[in-house]
Amino acid sequence: MSGRLPGRCADLPSPRGVRGDGSPRGITAAICPAAPLLARELTGLDPVIPELRQACAAAAERLVKAGPEVIAVVGPGRRTAVWPADGRLDLAAFGPALGTRGGPVPGGPPLPLPLGLGARLLDEAGYSGSRVLQSVHSGEPAAACLRLGAGLRTISDRVGLLVMADGSACRSLRAPGYLDPRAAAFDAVIADAVRSGDLAPLRAMDSDLARELLVAGRAGWQVLAGAMPGRAPSTEVLYEADPFGVFYLVAWLAGE
Repeated sequence: MSGRLPGRCADLPSPRGVRGDGSPRGITAAICPAAPLLARELTGLDPVIPELRQACAAAAERLVKAGPEVIAVVGPGRRTAVWPADGRLDLAAFGPALGTRGGPVPGGPPLPLPLGLGARLLDEAGYSGSRVLQSVHSGEPAAACLRLGAGLRTISDRVGLLVMADGSACRSLRAPGYLDPRAAAFDAVIADAVRSGDLAPLRAMDSDLARELLVAGRAGWQVLAGAMPGRAPSTEVLYEADPFGVFYLVAWLAGE
């Protein structure tokens, strides 16, 4: 992947490896939260919610075992951009002594935390194939997110999608956004859509409400919905909880 950082959805790689009629041959997806606690350097000997880490590892491993030709990691960022595929996790914002881990190329930019965490999950799952690291700005409109997802599903015959996305951050009095009674119902719609394999509710997500509830993964959820326009015939939710007042969902989906 080039070190150039394009700014909009039009900068995605050109579609390749599709059927003669232009339709893709298959897509699988994993969903994990972009939770800093997934980085062991930040928690020390205490694993902190080990079941969440285990679920994320299992989802990534299952995605890799599906045999995709390319995996796209999607997560929130300060801009909509494709990042260098060999970039690595940067924890400097949490402590200068941590810096970048995992050996980014000299001069290469550090990845946004969600992409860095996703890249690490792939590395730990033993994935060494092609990857696309795609950040999505939080203000990207729904239509653009859906187009981005539709573009990602056509970059190869068999595409894997690792979506790093949090739900609301208003689930308790200690939550970053305090307690908002609307949050639980909002997150339930997301979880039910993923569990059923029908992602239409994600496409119709209220972006204004999502912003009020501090849903950092709103754009990523809609990229996923754009990549899976039909019903996913096989889904499994591996983790669903709201530790620290933030809704985390870990799941695996197989599309067509």
